[in-house]
Amino acid sequence: HVQFVESGGGSVQSGGSLRLSCTASGFTRDYYTIAWFRQAPGKETEGVACISSSDESTYYADSVKGRFTISRDNANAKNTVHLQMDSLKPEDTAVYYCVTDTVSITCQSGYDPVAWGQGTQVTVSS
Repeated sequence: HVQFVESGGGSVQSGGSLRLSCTASGFTRDYYTIAWFRQAPGKETEGVACISSSDESTYYADSVKGRFTISRDNANAKNTVHLQMDSLKPEDTAVYYCVTDTVSITCQSGYDPVAWGQGTQVTVSS
């Protein structure tokens, strides 16, 4: 089954940057999508960004467009996805999870993950 190992969370001040990384394993299909979701205290989970392994196409939530960049690195057969987060705001504070729905080949709204990483905390102070 699909597994993720996430890293890169931390605490920054408003306007700062962080880079999250997620190394995935266990995919049995040639093409799939990997996304980042987040959950702030007392709020529902929110899809943040997604990338397709078939054509490197991406999808971003409106709340992060222009500030976050998702990318994929398959060097040395390590399937790693990065989330570069710039111009961070206090409302970006959340636990960020690497996820996949295991079936989508391209990223679309309404993404419904079935596999989740352990999460990494991002805290942005004002």
